[in-house]
Amino acid sequence: MSAAEDKIAELGLKLPDVVPPLAVYQPAVRSGSYVFSSGQLPMVGGALPVTGKVGAEVGPEQAKELAATCALNALAAVKSVIGDLDKIRRVVKVVGFVASAPDFTGQPGVLNGASELLGEILGDKGVHARSAVGVAVLPLDAPVEVEIQVEVADQA
Repeated sequence: MSAAEDKIAELGLKLPDVVPPLAVYQPAVRSGSYVFSSGQLPMVGGALPVTGKVGAEVGPEQAKELAATCALNALAAVKSVIGDLDKIRRVVKVVGFVASAPDFTGQPGVLNGASELLGEILGDKGVHARSAVGVAVLPLDAPVEVEIQVEVADQA
């Protein structure tokens, strides 16, 4: 197991299997020294643990946990392309979408779940630029979706 996967285990988590695509796309693709994940929903065991809008049916703290699950799913997608998470040189960018109730404005706090988990797993290599966007609805009525872009050490 890689050092990153050891850290995941230390956190009491497990790197999941790659979530199968819901449509016509790949979970992650590589271009040169970068890997881009597709948007990852907070799927656990092939299902969403909760659905709805953040600030209505889903509370901000629960959404923050779901964003961390999305990040873990994104790392699984990246691993499927590069084989070893220790090849990650750094997380460059995280983009998160939060299905938000009309008056909810806490999207950055929700996305902290993904950012904090990436930092815990990858240390300084997990520090990244980020966008947190509120949207009306996400696929399958998911509360959160996260995509990541990482730079890897070896060339394709």
